[in-house]
Amino acid sequence: MAWRGCVFRLAREELLRGNRWSQSFQQRCCFRRAAKKAEQKKGVEEEMSPAHTESSEASAHRRAPPPLPWESHSPQSPPRGFGRLLKPLVFTVGFTGCTFGVAAIWQYEALKSRVQSYFDEVRADWLEKLRPQKQGDFRKEINQWWNSLSEGQRTVTGIIAANVVVFCCWRIPSLQRSMIKYFTANPASSTLCAPMLFSTFSHYSLLHLLANMYVLWSFSSSLVSMLGPEQFLALYMSAGVTSTFVSYVCKTATGRFGPSLGASGAIMAVLAAVCTKMPEAKLAIIFLPMYTFTAGNALKAIVAMDTAGLVLGWRFFDHAAHLGGALSGIWYILFGHELIWKNREALVKVWHELRTRGGGARGGGANGGGSI
Repeated sequence: MAWRGCVFRLAREELLRGNRWSQSFQQRCCFRRAAKKAEQKKGVEEEMSPAHTESSEASAHRRAPPPLPWESHSPQSPPRGFGRLLKPLVFTVGFTGCTFGVAAIWQYEALKSRVQSYFDEVRADWLEKLRPQKQGDFRKEINQWWNSLSEGQRTVTGIIAANVVVFCCWRIPSLQRSMIKYFTANPASSTLCAPMLFSTFSHYSLLHLLANMYVLWSFSSSLVSMLGPEQFLALYMSAGVTSTFVSYVCKTATGRFGPSLGASGAIMAVLAAVCTKMPEAKLAIIFLPMYTFTAGNALKAIVAMDTAGLVLGWRFFDHAAHLGGALSGIWYILFGHELIWKNREALVKVWHELRTRGGGARGGGANGGGSI
């Protein structure tokens, strides 16, 4: 009896403590009451766990930074076939040819309008002197500021304005889906050709926008003075499309799909063209103006860095697009100017004949009507 009372007393103490031995002992002895308690405890834990999980997820969501708009729209299984790049290749070649063709015709029309408007400008200046001057005319001040800019600065001002407009469109929630579809370049996307051009005017980060526009403003005047605004814009836009196509090829080959945006590819073409045309020019970094280096060495360093980033798989920049833009600028200065721009006379001649025939037909109709 003493032994049995001792055993019962120990069992009672263990039950009050609720240790693991008592629970396992009851389960081995097939006590149904213990099983019901376990089921009840399990049910309580199941009821409590979702709320706990939701609260932990909510707290983790509050701590995590907000995702970028295109991260939630990325495809689950992007394709790996190079056949999808045939259409972007045709678009790149066709867009480059059309861009330089339009630039040649634009230059022809600009030269012709300058010659025709020379006497009109002289007459306008003479009338402006006779007319009483208005004080504080805002429009006149804007015109004076615009005329004080160089030809390269006026050309780049339009590009900067387009980039700022697209940057503001990213802040409109109702346009997010369209911005992701048309202003981010991704070889896994359903839309391939239009983003190749539109993404070169697209920036989501203010720092990215300011850095790219500062570099473009710094190097554009020199290149516009060498090539002219028409040829400069043709090189800028065609290099942007070409750099995006190079990015498509590298992403498809490596399987590292993802959206890209920014004018870095086109700006790299401008930078490479200036450095190739003037390799002995002295350059300096804005934060370290005391250290200077030649433009040729700067171009070599940039190409080497982007090549290393492409080989090593760095993901911070789109190094393939940078490298494609830089190679486009180098190729155009060394070979493209002779192959493309120097052979534009045939196209300009055809355009001149078309305009002459149109003007002659209209003039002949007017003269005929007058003679009758």
